[in-house]
Amino acid sequence: MDGLHPTGAFLGSTEAFVHIAYEVNSMGTISTRVPDELEAELEAYLEEEKLDRSTAVRKLLSEGLEEWRREQALDQLAAGSITFSKAAELAGMSVWDFAQLAKERDITWVADDHLDADLEAL
Repeated sequence: MDGLHPTGAFLGSTEAFVHIAYEVNSMGTISTRVPDELEAELEAYLEEEKLDRSTAVRKLLSEGLEEWRREQALDQLAAGSITFSKAAELAGMSVWDFAQLAKERDITWVADDHLDADLEAL
């Protein structure tokens, strides 16, 4: 498929495919040392999930960061520093799913100063 590169350059079919493949497969590298106990637990996880080490570490890191974003959103919502809809966005969740999470965590989000902004966002 012929098309324009974001820089404005014309790309032929092969160039476009190569460029897209490069964008999709571009990843950074992280290297770290872990305690023996953590490595043993990772090995058990690899066997149970039938994953290679790199895939497993990417999956666990992604899940951990997802949980961290949700906790940050809940903390900021509870502190009243962001609106409910902004917290849902920060958490990477729909407002309905985030409402369920907030309910499960017993977080109240209705505040007079944020109510209008929350209603407009819905």
